[in-house]
Amino acid sequence: MYRVFEALDELVTIVEEARGVPMTSGCVVPRGDVLELLDDVRDAIPAELDDAQDVLDHKDELVGKAAHEAETGVSKARSEAERMVAEAHAEAERMLAEARARAERMVDEAENQAERTVAAGRQEYEDLVGRAHSEADRMVQAGRASYERAVEEGRAEQVRLVDQTEVVAAAHAESARVLDAAQSEAIRLRSECDAYVDGKLADFEDLLAHTLRSVGKGRSHLRGPAVASVSAPFDYHD
Repeated sequence: MYRVFEALDELVTIVEEARGVPMTSGCVVPRGDVLELLDDVRDAIPAELDDAQDVLDHKDELVGKAAHEAETGVSKARSEAERMVAEAHAEAERMLAEARARAERMVDEAENQAERTVAAGRQEYEDLVGRAHSEADRMVQAGRASYERAVEEGRAEQVRLVDQTEVVAAAHAESARVLDAAQSEAIRLRSECDAYVDGKLADFEDLLAHTLRSVGKGRSHLRGPAVASVSAPFDYHD
């Protein structure tokens, strides 16, 4: 078939390149080359047609074989799928049975553990209650004894305080006397302090006045009569 197309391409090339006949649409081609190419085409076509006919003859056989193989493959695939589904169901049922058995076993173990825990908790509760009752009795007895001791000590303290009532009264009187004496002494000290401060202030004022007079006289002596009248405001008197 390749030679047929090649010969046809060569014929087209010869016709396209042939010298045209003036005043016509015809052309002059080399007869020998064209006839040789046509012979090649004639020789090549029957073999290709035979091959094509063989393909057509075997078409039904090939289609039937392919259909049979397809049906066989589909049947095998269906059988394999059914087998795999059956195996999957069986495996799922087996796993479900194992899971159910494991769950029942775990429930039984949990119930047994819960019963043991409840029993241990009940025993511990009873032990705690017993110890609590014992501790409560001990604390009640200790509290009663402490209460009785406190009552006895209170009574003794009450007697002691009653006996010391006169001493307390005397102490109050002495404290009042001491307080009055302290107030009188404070008043006296404040008076003496005020008098001392007043005396010191008077001495300071005298000293300040004397100093100012001395300063005024010194300025008058230094500046002479003309300046004495200006310095008169600095001449302070008592």
